[in-house]
Amino acid sequence: MTQPAQTPPASASARDAGAPDLAGIKQYQQTAWASGDFAVIGVTLQIVGEALAEAADIRAHETVIDIAAGNGNATLAAARRFATVTSTDYVPALLDKGRARAAAEGLQVEFIEADAEALPFPDDSFDVALSTFGVMFAPDQERAAGEMLRVVRGGGRIALANWTPEGFVGQLFKIVGKHLPPPPGLKPALLWGTEDYMRQLFGNAASAIHAERKIFNFRYGSAAHMLQIFRDFYGPVHKAFAALSPVAARMLEQELLQMMERHNTAGPDSLVVPGEYLEVIVTRRATKVMH
Repeated sequence: MTQPAQTPPASASARDAGAPDLAGIKQYQQTAWASGDFAVIGVTLQIVGEALAEAADIRAHETVIDIAAGNGNATLAAARRFATVTSTDYVPALLDKGRARAAAEGLQVEFIEADAEALPFPDDSFDVALSTFGVMFAPDQERAAGEMLRVVRGGGRIALANWTPEGFVGQLFKIVGKHLPPPPGLKPALLWGTEDYMRQLFGNAASAIHAERKIFNFRYGSAAHMLQIFRDFYGPVHKAFAALSPVAARMLEQELLQMMERHNTAGPDSLVVPGEYLEVIVTRRATKVMH
């Protein structure tokens, strides 16, 4: 998931109140993620799902929910550890990709279309909640965090992988946002990649929060290859280029290519770009904090 690259039209009530139109933004996001084919990029991130499952110490028979699961990287990682897994996303096409992957491996997973901000499950339904580069992009951040805390039992864990503002993906979003600014008033998704914000969102309900910066290496044939893959298959970038004039699109293309080359650690024959993310493990208090 990601924030829309193009500002969607605000509803009259949102304009009048001067607040971001969260419902309109969410609708635009769903359209963006249905464009392209995120699974082409998503499968390259599988190692992050495996690392997160290990960090969360997922065990056989535990109940696990993957929120904003995309094509199911963390879902599959948990199922491979013999957990009872529910995979959720609000884009049915992405759930279909995850369903096909689970079937190919003979893994038992329940796939349910669900919004991260309104999970259709009772309180205390799961031992563990996972999200890799997913829930961080929910427009209503406090509500999404509250939903995770609600559906995870006391003593359970919330495990997240979130791109950092300083890392490669954070800089990519910054460049795209310069050409197509996000809606005014919307909190940056990359706040989730900072430990201070994680403590702000979860601290009162947590008995422990562990945050560690990690690296995922993007591996492509060249900067041009990576940009073409993102432009063709990564919905928000695909939509951003489609929204720009040919001249503006060329400017965005050149900035992204230069940034990719600048971060390339592989030399001239291929592309390896380190992408920093924050791995966060939140242990929920055994009893809920009353307000």
